[in-house]
Amino acid sequence: MRQLDAAQLRATVAQLCVTANTHLPPDIEAALHTARDNERDELPRGILQTLCDNAVAARDTGLPICQDTGLTVIYVDWGQDVLLTGGDFTQAITHGVADATQSGYLRASVVADPLRRTNTGDNTPPVIHQRFVPGDTVTVTVAPKGFGSENMSALRFLPPHTTPEGIIEAVVQCVRDAGANPCPPVIVGVGLGGTAETCCRNAKRALLRAVGSTHPDPFYADLEVCTLNALQGTGIGPQGMGGHTTALAVFYAPAPTHIAGLPLAVNIGCHATRHASATI
Repeated sequence: MRQLDAAQLRATVAQLCVTANTHLPPDIEAALHTARDNERDELPRGILQTLCDNAVAARDTGLPICQDTGLTVIYVDWGQDVLLTGGDFTQAITHGVADATQSGYLRASVVADPLRRTNTGDNTPPVIHQRFVPGDTVTVTVAPKGFGSENMSALRFLPPHTTPEGIIEAVVQCVRDAGANPCPPVIVGVGLGGTAETCCRNAKRALLRAVGSTHPDPFYADLEVCTLNALQGTGIGPQGMGGHTTALAVFYAPAPTHIAGLPLAVNIGCHATRHASATI
């Protein structure tokens, strides 16, 4: 049994929070460059160039990519042969987020109560998703979620007989309804199946996939391509100003479900769908 000190977990979370907010993942930055090069119209091409410049400026200066440093969502894959010592799991992660908020000059965006709206002052508490996996390592992924995009989330319950074309239509309508609010070009995570809560969780986690990756199931790989093509045809474009590039990627996350239902969740990531990972 390997031992991991809570202080190391705390320090890792803090470092990842700062990195995620200042370094756009390389696959997303490359996708923005490709979209800029392929965009035919001058205005959206100029917007994409500005987004590319912004990513470089954030990385070079160590300042956040976006003023909305988000509500911190943290995924932890905990090896079943690892024992945490020297502290509490949730407290270590929470303190790491608070440390990063101060050291990285991250905007405090979290309120302690949804109605009384008192700011906690340090971006805590985070949302933590933990799962146990084989092995003796711990992988932590920090994914700050801004609410320009999070507010555009959608959960629908479709008839079980809905066709793939009907699924595409539903996803496209969600993105149309969102319009410019989630700061396109967007990345779209689609949870399909499961229950209400698993569907939503899977949609958000799908945003962690690398832009350009292919779903291992050819059926869903084709569905992703068809949905992406349909989104590009909406004409929303970068920052809602028109053009060919409304989305950078669409990622489906299907799950087993009940015979009487077909839950569909859409979680939209903005052009800066931030995340950073480390294994300890």
